[in-house]
Order: sequence, then structure tokens, then C-alpha cells
Amino acid sequence: MSDIREQVKEYYSKMSVDNGGEMVTHTCSCGTDSLPQYIKDVLADIPEEITSRFYGCGSPLPPALEGCTVLDLGCGTGRDVYLASKLVGPEGRVIGVDMNPDQLAFAKSHQAEMAAKFYDNVEFVESYIEDLSAIPDGSVDVVISNCVINLSPMKEQVFREIWRVLKIGGELYFADIFADRRVPKEINENPILLGECLGGAMYVEDFRRMMARVGWVDFRYMSSSAATIDNPEVEALVGNIQFSSRTVRAFKLPDTLEDICEQYGQTAIYRGGIEGCENYFDLDDHHRFFKDLRLDVCGNSCSYVQDTRFGKYFTVYGDRSIHFGPYEGCGNAPSVDGGGCCGGGCC
Repeated sequence: MSDIREQVKEYYSKMSVDNGGEMVTHTCSCGTDSLPQYIKDVLADIPEEITSRFYGCGSPLPPALEGCTVLDLGCGTGRDVYLASKLVGPEGRVIGVDMNPDQLAFAKSHQAEMAAKFYDNVEFVESYIEDLSAIPDGSVDVVISNCVINLSPMKEQVFREIWRVLKIGGELYFADIFADRRVPKEINENPILLGECLGGAMYVEDFRRMMARVGWVDFRYMSSSAATIDNPEVEALVGNIQFSSRTVRAFKLPDTLEDICEQYGQTAIYRGGIEGCENYFDLDDHHRFFKDLRLDVCGNSCSYVQDTRFGKYFTVYGDRSIHFGPYEGCGNAPSVDGGGCCGGGCC
């Protein structure tokens, strides 16, 4: 385990200084989702030497972060930390955690500059993401991570630590690389494939089972796309394994979430007010709430927009006093491609 960690440290330390400081990869697996305009506007104010060292696979910055405490796992050289710093505002706080002292040193070297430009609300912690002992229980509103959890040899412990530090109603929102089957040992231990986020990619069904063990009996995919490799040598090593880049949303709601979608006759209306979501709000990849339009939802989806920081932006009709059975048409069986409640499919 320590060998894997040291390999990853060495790989990313070298990557962050290659090619004049820009990140250099052997594959195209780590692409990025298109960013909303309000985040692009913030990104334009972050120095290029920070953004050029970015090595993520998505856009794990959910909306409505004002005043939140945000924890970035595997923050690297700090791009997403500084984006979040602006988005949480002067009343918020951002904590970046990384095991790599070289990358943290670079992130910290810009801390004073970014505090003057945005807000003095950032701190960095050197630690493994499976050991968040520096973070108190129930103290974090939102945990984000950008293509880093796959690098951990102790993934279930990572999610248990996330569950511990999140407040009730808090959100885990992360992007990572997943696989359509269990990755063989020889791939998992290959230093290049591990560093390229392929060796440690989670099999989607094992991920679903692991989340349920930790406490997340329901979570949602925000997006999913094929993770291309475009490197013949790497393609030969991974064979027929199909990789995907996915963004995941999960809320810590232990008293209300159920392992399938249940029907309580509830309806929710998005009233607007969230920056970047002026006309509609996407709860996940198949729930779009158009402003002022009622949407029938299952109990879990209702809890997501009622019992979290999004509650002030929604009007909810109905409660759980009457149960009508499973939500019809929901397809409650879990599915790799999002055909079930657990892991991306609902209602």
C-alpha cells in the first residue's frame, strides 16, 4: 500500500514539472466537462501556472456554494480550491487536502495572491484522503474531488471518512474514472496506468455496493462519458476494458433515503435563485426542474431538494404520511447505465 502511494506521489511530482510546468499525460482519459459560464468567469482570474497544472476528469463544483465549508480531496496545485474560494464567498471556507508536498507547496505559494484577489478563506492540509483526522465530524457542507479517489488503495475508507466529516444534508460531489469490470491486478499495479487514473478505476457495480455499505443507499450520476485513451501502447495493456468519466452526487441523509425509489405522491417546484441555474436546475442526469414547473418525484428526490442546502430554492408539496408503493416506471433495479435508483436512475 505504501509502495502504491509513493508511486503516485512520484508520478504526480514529476508530471507537475514536466513540459515547462504543464501536466503531461500518456492518455486522454482525464478530460473535463464543459464548465458553466459563471465558473469560467472565475477561472479566468486564476493564474495560468495554476490552471496549466490541472489534472482532473470533470467539473466537480456543484451550484449554490455560498457560505459553505468545502473540502477538496486530492487538491493538487489548487485549481478547484481557488475556484471554490470565490464561489463560497467571504462567509465560506475551503480546505484542500493532498498527500503530495510538492504540489501543496505550489498551491500554497499562490495563497496570498489569491486571498487578495478573492477571499482569505483557504487552508491546505497534507494528508492522505483516507485519513481526514484533521477534519472534525460533521463539519463540512460539501466534499469535492476531481479524478483522485481512483488513486487511493483504500477507497472504502475514503468514503467512510467523507461520510464522517459531512454534515447531515451535506453533499459529496466528485468526478472520477470508472470501469465496466474489475480491473486486473497487473493493470492496477502498473505505475503509468495507476497514475493515468486507469489502474485504480472503480468497477461501477462494486462502487454501488461500497457506497451502500458506507451509508449511501442512493446516489446519482450527473454525467457519464467514455474516457478515451488514444494511446496504442496503453490500449494494448487494458484490452477490452471500457472506462468512463463520471460525475457523482450523493447526499448524507441517513434518516430519509431508501434503497429504491418509493412513491409518496410528492411534487417539487424549483423557484429559481441559484447562480448558473436561472431557468432550470439539474438534480442529476435525468431530473431537470424547470423554473416554476411542478415535477412529480420519488421520496429520495424530494429529500434531495428539501432537506439539503437546496431547500430554500424549492417548494415541496406532500409528505411521507401515505405510501403508494414503489415509484412506477422507475426501474428500481440498479444498472451500470443508470436504469435503477441506486447509482444513477430514478423516476
